[in-house]
Amino acid sequence: MRRIRYYSYGGPEVLTVEQADIPVPGPGQVLVRASAIGANFVDTLLRRGPSSGPIFDRPLPGRLTGDVVGTVEAVGPGVAVDQPASLVGRRVATLSEDAFAEYVVADLDWLAEVPSGLDVGAASTLPLGGPTALGALRAGHLAPGETVLVHAAAGGIGHLAVQLAKVLGAGRVIATAAGAAKLDFALDHGADVAIDYSADDWPDQVGKAAPDGVDVILDSIGGQTLLRGLDLLAPLGRTVVYGVASGDFREIPVTSLFALRSVVGFSLLAWRAADPEAGRRDVAEIAGHLAAGRLRTTVHACLPLDEAASAHRMFEERAHRGRILLLP
Repeated sequence: MRRIRYYSYGGPEVLTVEQADIPVPGPGQVLVRASAIGANFVDTLLRRGPSSGPIFDRPLPGRLTGDVVGTVEAVGPGVAVDQPASLVGRRVATLSEDAFAEYVVADLDWLAEVPSGLDVGAASTLPLGGPTALGALRAGHLAPGETVLVHAAAGGIGHLAVQLAKVLGAGRVIATAAGAAKLDFALDHGADVAIDYSADDWPDQVGKAAPDGVDVILDSIGGQTLLRGLDLLAPLGRTVVYGVASGDFREIPVTSLFALRSVVGFSLLAWRAADPEAGRRDVAEIAGHLAAGRLRTTVHACLPLDEAASAHRMFEERAHRGRILLLP
């Protein structure tokens, strides 16, 4: 089978197409033949290695994460013992740490069955994007009628967070993105106000849109964006950090929290480990919203697997709106 890995840190050009044996599922695992792979921005930082920041320092060879949509081809020992073929042939989605390949193995515990009629773009949000957006909003204890600020609102997770904030009852959703096309995209996905965060006065613009302050901020950028956002919070306002796309790991001054503001981090993997049942319920809830039309996924581009480097260039150029899919 074909797969993509990298054997040195660097730009998109280090991504290498190679031949490998089809993996064998172990106990509690299944083998999935991929039909589409949702790419994730974080892999561009991991691919660059230590230069991206200490948390992105991983050993080589590098493997690319992704949201794999495909069909179960085989099951490992201990899976469906009473009827071992019951999973074979089912359409599923799963998060994989070695996703850019024609076949992947997946843990049965986190396999999401794709509802009938769900297209591949929507299905690709079940393992990571949808549950992350939902989990971040809940970590911020969003209450009906509150104002939410979503940074990077045109991204793969951001455009889902904008919609889910409305589903959960937000009174006003303010979206930030860079460039007119992305601002229009955010408005089209339900934002009430869209602000270009490449403008130096973006906090002033947010302040005008939310004169009483913002109740919940979803921040996947970090750095200066995180620090400037703290001053926009209303009393008892909450910032949820679920990514550091800027690679800027600035410390939060303790004095900035004295105004009854709070900052909390959210990690989907940590959430699943802490409360597996709640994690599975979140996946089911996202599937329900997608099936009912309350949530929609936009796919910016579908590329052949061999063009993984092009997908990473789109991420780094901030050229994408919504998801980027690779097709084996």
